[in-house]
Amino acid sequence: MGKSTGFLEYERTESEHRPARERIRDYEEFVVAPQVEALRIQGARCMDCGVPYCHAGFVVEGLSIGCPLCNLIPEINDLVYRGEYEEAYKRLSKTHPFPEFTSRVCPALCEGSCTLGEHALPVTIKEIERFVSDEMLRRGLIRPRPPLLRTGKRAAVVGSGPSGLACAELLNRLGNSVTVFERADRPGGLLMYGIPNMKLDKALVLSRVALLEEEGVQFVLSTEVGGDYPAPALMKDFDAVVLCAGATQERLIDAPGSELAGVETAVRFLSAATKGLLDGKRDAGAPNAAGKDVIVVGGGDTGTDCVATSIRQGAGSVAQLEILPKPPEKRTDGNPWPLWPKVHKTDYGQQEAIALFGTDPREYLTTVKEITGANGRVNGVKTVQVEWVNRNGKQAPREIAGTERLRPAQLVLTAMGFTGPERMLIERLDLKTDSRGNVATEGDSHKSSLLSVFAAGDVRRGPGLVVWGIAEGRRVARRCDEYLNAK
Repeated sequence: MGKSTGFLEYERTESEHRPARERIRDYEEFVVAPQVEALRIQGARCMDCGVPYCHAGFVVEGLSIGCPLCNLIPEINDLVYRGEYEEAYKRLSKTHPFPEFTSRVCPALCEGSCTLGEHALPVTIKEIERFVSDEMLRRGLIRPRPPLLRTGKRAAVVGSGPSGLACAELLNRLGNSVTVFERADRPGGLLMYGIPNMKLDKALVLSRVALLEEEGVQFVLSTEVGGDYPAPALMKDFDAVVLCAGATQERLIDAPGSELAGVETAVRFLSAATKGLLDGKRDAGAPNAAGKDVIVVGGGDTGTDCVATSIRQGAGSVAQLEILPKPPEKRTDGNPWPLWPKVHKTDYGQQEAIALFGTDPREYLTTVKEITGANGRVNGVKTVQVEWVNRNGKQAPREIAGTERLRPAQLVLTAMGFTGPERMLIERLDLKTDSRGNVATEGDSHKSSLLSVFAAGDVRRGPGLVVWGIAEGRRVARRCDEYLNAK
């Protein structure tokens, strides 16, 4: 540890954000690159504690403790403090293939379990990771590393999201020939079309894909396995198949009027916005918030992205409904360190809404009772407040009489999460599923009910974070490689 008293001498400081009223005029990233010296000081705050929970990488009672990738965080922080940025990136690369992604979109599970965070503000691990990866990109030091030898084995990866890219990267590095199938016109899965450009610049995704191609990975785009590419042919053409297709089945509103035009899923809305940005033109049939009263149903990260994108498209007003109560400002007794802190935060989308409209768009303990319309199009949403009560041993929402309210709305965006993977490919391969509809696998082997088919990421464990997808992709790559090259 370079500065044994750094955590006592320095306060936590974070990178600045571009002013809200400035950044809502474009789709460029909103975080301002930090000063090098400021990041070195933040690295000095790392305590080099005896038990660094920041990289523990396991789950307790459904909550994460530390980074699922088990990054060597204390070592990386110390190297940044010493100014050894290239060596810091080498340490980071031992466990993490895409730090430029997670350092932008991950909620920083590592920081939630930082030992310093038990009594003070945690180390800015996420920003240090971003600085290290961006610095190496700026210097041109992230270069292709193709395998020296090929095994002669061929593997297909279905899906090019976080788990698919991570699986392809490691399987290829181990010497196998890898082909990635993606049904969209661009690679990246939700990294490309589910996360707005202001959070994750798509140039970073495309540059990483180009690097993988230089290393020998092949990408087949605009091709849906099970449809455009028959599932039996996949089994015949490859020695092994890894399903990394995600959990893309969105949860829909269960209320009268949900079939009206103008009621859109978050992914379709965000995908259309990003595609229009990349293509340089907007599809005339794509959902657009310009001049409309927008209601976003869902209070998570995807809902925040919908708020921010609606503002950039010129929405007249934006409201964000959340059926759950407002989280506490600080940890409760039932949410102790080092578990992930379930506390209230105001994210970039809400900050922009406050700057533009003067109020936080979120309304808690509120749900949709009915969607109204005229001539087949939505024109309003009837909401009602709820309270959570014990019902047969479980907490459930109960409407509060007299709290109904009719709100104007010409665009309703459902951002209520995902229910699981789509069924077509699973059924075409006749794979066994678990009780939640995910592909069933044999423990940590990632093996499905078919001998040569593996599964990883959201398609196996259910909807999750990007960092968990990457961790799953690396693990399944090792299991698949063992299968391919077993004597």
